[in-house]
Amino acid sequence: MKIALVGYGKMGKEIEKIALQKGHTISFRISKENKEELQKLNTENTDVLIEFTSPESAFENVKFCLEKGVSVVCGSTGWNEKKKEIEKLIATKNKQNQNLAFFWASNFSVGLNIFLEINKYAAKLMQNYSSYDVEITEIHHKEKKDAPSGTAITLAETILENYDSKQEWQLAENNTAKNSINPTTIPIFALREEDVKGTHTTTYSSSVDDISLTHKAHSREGFAKGAVLAAEFLKGKKGIFGMTDLLKTE
Repeated sequence: MKIALVGYGKMGKEIEKIALQKGHTISFRISKENKEELQKLNTENTDVLIEFTSPESAFENVKFCLEKGVSVVCGSTGWNEKKKEIEKLIATKNKQNQNLAFFWASNFSVGLNIFLEINKYAAKLMQNYSSYDVEITEIHHKEKKDAPSGTAITLAETILENYDSKQEWQLAENNTAKNSINPTTIPIFALREEDVKGTHTTTYSSSVDDISLTHKAHSREGFAKGAVLAAEFLKGKKGIFGMTDLLKTE
């Protein structure tokens, strides 16, 4: 496949390495320094574009590429409120027989998505034990701009779908007293430290013990492999997809 990269930082370079190892070619390497190159994108030179940038630029990047008729894999988080517009655009384009696909995930790690499935089961089980309360902690590198992370939000939403007494999640200050948090709310504590690839922990606490589930990424390789798998998955498809769809094929 001919894959374009928008966002050519550490993550983009890791994706490039995996893509080349798998026999794909890189049609564009777009960063802030050469963003005008994106104007050259078309369906003849690119099969799919992989976008890893920032909350500020993701929406416009994705929209531009889809308008060009190129399917997109996006791993940028922090722009959730605009994804509905992208879904409408995809629907409109596909009614015009353009066969476009959009794949978004807050985290492309296969291990992390298995972790999400484990959390679904744990939430269903733990909601029957009122002596426990649940919270989420996420740790990332200091350069990460959005908080909480998209993965932490996905994790919270996964728990909310399976834990009847919880109604919402809330970003909590790290010095927030736990007893001041609404009992129907899942608090998310967001920590920023040096060179942390991504750690997510769900903790169920009672007066007698704690139960914790943790996923800790050791490198960006797992995310990059998942992003390339997503690009391969989109070949010949149209519509909206995510990691649940991909994992069904693995």
